Amino acid sequence: MNTDEPTSERQSEPGEPGIESSEKNVNGVGPAPSYRAPARDVADLPAMRMSRLLKVVYWAVWFVVVPIVAASLLIWALTPPSGAEVAGPLGWLEGVVRAQPVPVGIVLFTVVEIVLWAARHQLPLAKHAHPPSRGDLPPNLRGPFERARALLDEAEMILSRNERAVVRELTAKERERLKDELSTLRDVMERVPFEQEAFIDALTKADGEVDIRLGRWRKSEVREYVEAIAMAVAVAFALRAFVIEAFKIPSGSMIPTLMVGDHIFVNKFSYGPAVPYTKSRVWTSMPPHRADVMVFAFPEHPEQDFIKRVIALPGDKLEARGGHPILNGWEVPSCRVGTWSYSDYDSPITRHEGDLFVEYLGDESYLTFYDRASGAFPEYQGPYFVKPGEVWVMGDNRNNSHDSRMWFGGQGGGVPFENIRGRALFVWLSVSDNGMDWSREGAPVMGRPRLPPPAKPLEPALDQCLHSRPAVTNPPAAG
Repeated sequence: MNTDEPTSERQSEPGEPGIESSEKNVNGVGPAPSYRAPARDVADLPAMRMSRLLKVVYWAVWFVVVPIVAASLLIWALTPPSGAEVAGPLGWLEGVVRAQPVPVGIVLFTVVEIVLWAARHQLPLAKHAHPPSRGDLPPNLRGPFERARALLDEAEMILSRNERAVVRELTAKERERLKDELSTLRDVMERVPFEQEAFIDALTKADGEVDIRLGRWRKSEVREYVEAIAMAVAVAFALRAFVIEAFKIPSGSMIPTLMVGDHIFVNKFSYGPAVPYTKSRVWTSMPPHRADVMVFAFPEHPEQDFIKRVIALPGDKLEARGGHPILNGWEVPSCRVGTWSYSDYDSPITRHEGDLFVEYLGDESYLTFYDRASGAFPEYQGPYFVKPGEVWVMGDNRNNSHDSRMWFGGQGGGVPFENIRGRALFVWLSVSDNGMDWSREGAPVMGRPRLPPPAKPLEPALDQCLHSRPAVTNPPAAG
């Protein structure tokens, strides 16, 4: 690209130095002359050649692909089978990873990023993004040396993007002086042996020239803040749309797994990220697994979000006896933990007392509650047949849940795949009628079941039920 100053636009003013170079000017500012160092006792530094394509590859591979792959592999390696009891020195960590894969994945991704950033100059292709620092560079000058490189890159970018404006608004003398200061800085940075005072002086002058001559095209501090805020907002919306979203539990249909006032995070990536304002997904991972706790749009009123547990998959025959599900003629195994009660002052029945059970379905073990005070549910319900493209759900508070058994005027109904929002992760905030309930912080929705604080005396019975997990926890195929 020819960027020589057009003679028809401006003639050199008297006294202004001409541009003494056989090479074409860049934006009116000549390229730095090839460095020809005089003879020295120490060999000259090699020229630093950078490729823009390899620079992009470097950043994409090392700071996007590698952290994602590394975090995913670590999550996979640390995740035991969901229904298995974790033990050994890594037992606690495996339990956390199994219960909270997304937050742990984010932490691991960040850790890998930090490790890679610390080693950024030693990674393959680093010379195209971070030219290697000099071996004779004093530690206290590594920061200024990096700043000098950034200044040269910034000046090059401004001159490339604002070619016509630079030629129009700067005189030939101003452009020549800017060229000289940038060239001097490059020369000093490559000089052997390294001269500290000359480097500091050259950096100060070059920084001043760039600020004075190119300041109008540099990003202002306000603009940088605005761009940072806009980027943060965009990332937050993208995360909310495709990865994770917060929901509040308004009812007791999932007691004891979730309490009224719990605020949870939902992983919208689990079943394939949905395209906002549509019913399509970037990719699908359907159907959900049995025993998944998921958030979905209520089929009868899609503007409402419900949260229930997946019980039956497409093709299954679902029945319930006393609230206990029966799949394809096989009753889901359970173990009685003991008697428990809770209060709900927003319900016609303020005191609910009943039996806690551990239910085993697929790879999951979870708590269910059977309220003795509620007589609304018949002893037997069904049979229901799950259609393709839907799942049937039940609440863990089996006798106080408006779920698939009760929908569509008591005929029953499933959740279409397109109504599914995502899988529940954990409780990040809980606000009860008595204020903040700190005991609920971090409570997992999936994974090892956690008893409500008033039910802590039942912990030995819960442990016994978990250790007595039956060998068969998957129903037979539909006949």
